[in-house]
Amino acid sequence: MLISVGEVVSNSRNLRRIEMRILFLGLDGVGKTTLVNRLKLGEFVSTRPTLVLNLEEVTYKNLNFQAVDLGGKTLIRRYWRNYFEKIDAVIFVVDSTDEFRMELTKHELYSVLENEELKEAIFVVLANKQDLYGALTAADVCKVLGLEALKQKNINIFPTAVNAGEGLEEVMEWLSVKLSPHDGNSTE
Repeated sequence: MLISVGEVVSNSRNLRRIEMRILFLGLDGVGKTTLVNRLKLGEFVSTRPTLVLNLEEVTYKNLNFQAVDLGGKTLIRRYWRNYFEKIDAVIFVVDSTDEFRMELTKHELYSVLENEELKEAIFVVLANKQDLYGALTAADVCKVLGLEALKQKNINIFPTAVNAGEGLEEVMEWLSVKLSPHDGNSTE
C-alpha cells in the first residue's frame, strides 16, 4: 500500500501533542482539584483542600498540559497573580449552588480577566455542581457573573458536574480546538 507524503504530513500533525499550561482557579471548595484529578486519572478521587498549589502533568487526547491548580482560600487568592506568566488557558470553576458567594466569585473572576499577563489566554468558566439540588443553570451563572457583557472573544461557560464527570468532554474538546495552533482563532 502506497502512502503519499501529504498523508504522512497530515497524519503526523494529527498525532502531535500540544504542550500547554492551564491555570485552574476559583474560590475554595468549588472542585478545582477534583477536576484536575478527574482529567488526569479519569475517575473521581476524594481530595483535601489545596493549601497553596498542585502541579500535575495531564494528557487529554492531543492536549498535553501542565495543570496549575491554585488554592482558593482568601489568603491564597492574593498570590494567584504570581502564577499568571506563560499561561495558555484559565479554567475558572464556580460552585453553582453557592449563591451567597457569587458576588465574590464575580469579583475574583474579573480581577483575573483584567490581568495584562492573561490577555492572550483562553478562559473557560465551569458552572460546576450541576448535579446538586438548587444549582443555578449555566445560563443563570453567566448572567450573575455578567459574562455576556464581556467583550473577550476567548471565553465560554459550560455546565459541569465534576464529581460525576459530566460536561468535561465538551469542555476539553472546546479547549483543544481553541488551543490548536491551526484552529485556535476560529469563533464558535
